[in-house]
Amino acid sequence: MKFSRDHGLAERRTTATDAKAALLQAYKAAHAAADPEREARMAERVARAEEREQRHAERTRLKAEEKARAEQEAREREEALIAEANAEKDAREQAEASRISRVVEDEAARKAERDRRYAARKARQS
Repeated sequence: MKFSRDHGLAERRTTATDAKAALLQAYKAAHAAADPEREARMAERVARAEEREQRHAERTRLKAEEKARAEQEAREREEALIAEANAEKDAREQAEASRISRVVEDEAARKAERDRRYAARKARQS
């Protein structure tokens, strides 16, 4: 079937304008109907973002604590190594001093023995 009516430009413009207005009304109605759901989704997003920030802050705090603990352990290990090195150095110095004192005592004993033999020989000769 053919339309017998010839649509003019003014009528087509009016129809297009009405269709656009109807689409706009439908969009606004759908947007208004979804508004409570949108607000709920936005609130949920905000809550998730806050939780994410809290988790991030907690991880950052834990990392900082772990770093501080590791640094403290490193300092303690270094101090222990220094103390061990100092103790080893003191032991070496004490052993060296002991060895030197024994050498000096042995030398003195040898001199005393030599002097005693010399005195005994002189006593026999006189």
